[in-house]
Parts: sequence; structure tokens; C-alpha cells
Amino acid sequence: MKAVAVYPAKHAVNIIDIAEPRIAAPTEVKLRMLEVGVCGTDKDICAFEYGTPPPGADHFVLGHESLGEVVEAGAGVADLRPGDLVVSTVRLPCADADCAPCRAGHYDFCATGHYREHGIMRLDGFMTELVVADRQNLHPVARELRDVAVLVEPLTIAEKALIEVRQIQRRLGWDGGRHRAVVLGSGPVGLLGAMVLVNAGFETYVYSRSPKPNAKADVAEAVGARYISSAQTPIEQMAEQVGNIDLIYEAVGAPQFAFEVLKHLGPNGIYVFTGVPRGEAPVEFDTQRIMYNLVLKNQVVLGVVNAGSQAFDNAVRDIGVFAARWPQALRAMITGRYPMEAFHDPVMGTAGGIKNVIEISPAGRP
Repeated sequence: MKAVAVYPAKHAVNIIDIAEPRIAAPTEVKLRMLEVGVCGTDKDICAFEYGTPPPGADHFVLGHESLGEVVEAGAGVADLRPGDLVVSTVRLPCADADCAPCRAGHYDFCATGHYREHGIMRLDGFMTELVVADRQNLHPVARELRDVAVLVEPLTIAEKALIEVRQIQRRLGWDGGRHRAVVLGSGPVGLLGAMVLVNAGFETYVYSRSPKPNAKADVAEAVGARYISSAQTPIEQMAEQVGNIDLIYEAVGAPQFAFEVLKHLGPNGIYVFTGVPRGEAPVEFDTQRIMYNLVLKNQVVLGVVNAGSQAFDNAVRDIGVFAARWPQALRAMITGRYPMEAFHDPVMGTAGGIKNVIEISPAGRP
């Protein structure tokens, strides 16, 4: 069967033939891959900035944003049947007996760094025709969400952020009232983050570079967020327009910009980093003011990366909510679908849009 494979040492990305996987344990499930989303991580991997094959291999299968259809279930799987749709978690736990997060099932907080990640770190990904996965790593999705369910994995980033935000703010009884959130960036992670925040009751602003009109601004405003262009409105003016900022959700991976906005976080505010800087030169920012604010305004700064089981469950729930509440805006997120043979354009080429998807199989899509 076909797969898109990355050879880090050779600096090559090719379609190759690999053996069809087989169920080897009662709790395993064979999946026909339907779609695999493409994100900045995939592009960085295919630029050979990082990515690690499984032990003993010189290559690995790309792709971590998955949507699959059950083909066969092991004897120990009672709740999945052929035809069911599922999304798979990305990160699997390390084997260290002393890693408390992994042993507690919170492997998105792995303390050793020896975790494995599909299509990224020591584990094959999903950009292939068939995959076998353990039932505990699969999250069922309703059939009526077939055309948008590939967005579940990128949505988990915002869902994990919201779990952490709510946990932190419990100390203040931060329920009810009017709370303002600023989302930095209008890529898929930023726009899905805006949806999560609007749905959670935040007065939400998306602060991104491109002036209106543009497709990303259209999505942001269709879900009830206000879009502000950073090319037209300096950071100080944006902060004045918004007022007190309770939460900043960063989804750009641009350190200079991100830390300049951090200066405008309000009292008791939370700043969530999700972006990973990509080879930028060292930056300068106002460390004195930032430290002053963090201490005297009781602010919290945290980072969020690949999500755990609870965030996936929340994302599956909310993708259904969003599909009912903002059907056109949610579907507008996916701007390109490509066959596996044309992977080069979205992964290594110049394909634009919001979210591009590799369509492994068109089965069941409207």
C-alpha cells in the first residue's frame, strides 16, 4: 500500500510502498485512512528541521492530523464496528516507570521527553492507506461530521489550553462576568481557538497581519469574533480597542510579536503560547515591564503542545457544536483537498488557504 515517507538523513520525501498492517492484539483496530490534515509541523519536518524515525528505521510515515474509518476490530473491542469514524491521538506515553504524567495517562505532559508522536517522533504517521491503532488511542466521531472531523486534532490544542485556563482561574472563582480574549494569528490553530473561546463565552478578538477583506477574517467574524489587522492597527491601539485583556491565545510562533503583546495582558490574566519559533534571529523585548506585570498583576504564562485524551474528547464534542452553530464558517476552514499523489503542493509547495488536507480516500464524503 502507498504512504508518504520522510527520509531525514537523505533529505527526501517520497511516496513508497509499505506492507499492509495487521491486527496483532485484541484491543487493536484497523483503520482505512480517509483524510490527513497538513500543518506547519509537517512542513518543518519536510524541510528536515526535525522529525525522528522509529528505532532502526531510516524513514517514517508523515501525518498526525487524522480521520480514519474502522475496517476491522480486534476481539477485545466491543464498541467500534466497521464503518465507524475515529480520530487518533498523536502522542503516546514513554516507557519510564518514574514518569508520573505518563503513568497517570497524561502523556501530553511527559516529563522524560521519551514519548512517541505519530508522524513526528519515533512513530509512523497516518499519511497512508491503512493503519492499526490501539482502541484506547481512538476517539469516535459522528458520521455526519465526516467533512470536518479532520479538524479535531488541531482543535485539541485550543481545548487543552481552555482546560488549563479553567484550572488556573478556579483560584479566583472566574465564572460569569465579561472576559476578553485576544487570539494572535488567524491560521487554523488561531481560528479554531477563536471558536473555542467564543463558544466558552469570551468576548474574542483575532489579531492577525492581513488587512480585511480576507477569508480568515471572514471566518473569524462569522463565529462572532472581531478581526483586527496588525498591519493597520499597532499593538498599543489594539490593546486600547479591546480594553482589559484577560486571556491571550498565541498561535503565530513569532517571538518578537508575541512578547510585545504580552506587555498588554491585564491583571490576573493568562497568556497561552502554542506557536513554535522557526529559526528566527534573537529578539529584544521589554523584560523589565513583562516581569513587573507578571509579578504585580498576578499573571500566568504557559505553553501548550500536543493534547491528551480529555482534550480530544472535548474537541470531538465541540466540533459537533461548531458544525451546528457555524456550519459555513467551519467548512470554510478546509480550503484545499489533495490526493496523496499531489502531496508536494500542500506539504512542500506554495499551496495557500487556511487548512489543506491530503485525501487518502473520498469514501463517505459529501
